[in-house]
Amino acid sequence: MNRRDFISSAAIAGVTAALSFPSLAKSLSSPIKIGIIGLDTSHSPAFAKYFNVTDTSGAFRVVAAYPHGSKDIQSSVSRIPKYTEEVKGYGLTIVDSVKKLLEMVDVVLLETNDGRLHKEQAFQVIEGSKPMFIDKPIAASMADVIAIYKKAKERNVPIFSASSLRYMKTVQDVRHNDAIGKVLAADAFSPATIEPHHPDLFWYGIHGVEILFSVMGPGCESVTRFTKDNMDVVVGLWSDGRIGTFRGTREGKHDYGGTAFGSNGNMVLGPFDGYDGLAVKIAEFFTTKKTPVEDRETLEIYAFMEAADVSKKKGGVSVKLSEVM
Repeated sequence: MNRRDFISSAAIAGVTAALSFPSLAKSLSSPIKIGIIGLDTSHSPAFAKYFNVTDTSGAFRVVAAYPHGSKDIQSSVSRIPKYTEEVKGYGLTIVDSVKKLLEMVDVVLLETNDGRLHKEQAFQVIEGSKPMFIDKPIAASMADVIAIYKKAKERNVPIFSASSLRYMKTVQDVRHNDAIGKVLAADAFSPATIEPHHPDLFWYGIHGVEILFSVMGPGCESVTRFTKDNMDVVVGLWSDGRIGTFRGTREGKHDYGGTAFGSNGNMVLGPFDGYDGLAVKIAEFFTTKKTPVEDRETLEIYAFMEAADVSKKKGGVSVKLSEVM
């Protein structure tokens, strides 16, 4: 499975019977019309089903999709026909351009599996002044990630990106509910399968890195990467002296989690409990137009991964995040 199919299958297995946003529906005069860009990932039919079937509030409706994503990642290309037919079953209209999609919708889910296409597609959405959720990875280079956020800020268009792993209950309890007091350190892990067209951790390791930042918060200054064919360990030093680590695996069982260490105790992070948390945040974002995760934190996550690549290329030296920003 590719990274999104694995997470999607795990999420769908544990999905709740009904996901509804009645309070949001009351504040709307008509449903928010959603468009999907990219039908080369299982996330696309999953979100179409969430908003058109599982959500019973009537607050949202996915109305259209532009199918084309990766041209040369075969695991993605081969899925487009299947997922195109699947989303048609949820009532979506298939269009032949992003331009046509933007004419039909209020907001956008940018789901294209291949991050190399995100800058071009995101720029079209931003130029069209449509709020947008960008699925992982935001782009296939640090330069493109920064360019997308810069463009959105210039045009005053809200954008949001996050891994569903950020919204595991245990992670949210540590970050927002004072579950262990002050977070002193954290270790996180996830698969870190590598795709040649993307920086190593952008493709799959992003999920574990986001777990790490979700509990530690921003403020990482430098990283050091230790790497072997089957595994990576990236050690981050935060500006206040805290240390956080990410372990990325490429063999053995694919799993996600970690441990957070706090002033009042420690907590195991996990298990992954589905898409509900992320879907709720996307729904809130599309309604309020307020980004749930600060731009600074999202950009720092990508700088962490980019600096880890630089550390690898330089034989494991410490690399400051400011050097890649």
